[in-house]
Amino acid sequence: MRLYRLLTGPDDASFCHKVSKALDDSWELHGDPCYAYNAQNGSMQCAQAVVKTVTGKKYNPEMKLGDY
Repeated sequence: MRLYRLLTGPDDASFCHKVSKALDDSWELHGDPCYAYNAQNGSMQCAQAVVKTVTGKKYNPEMKLGDY
């Protein structure tokens, strides 16, 4: 099965660590990162899609994707 996640967070080191951990866990970048201004808190927000192929499993909407 092919899994998809959209990682989001503030434009700071914590977001970079979140993406780096996903890459270390064998997720692959999918597309370009996105940046947007969050007017509610006055900061930039980041998003990066990642994908991963997992064998021997069937997709279930209850699964926690971060565990793969």
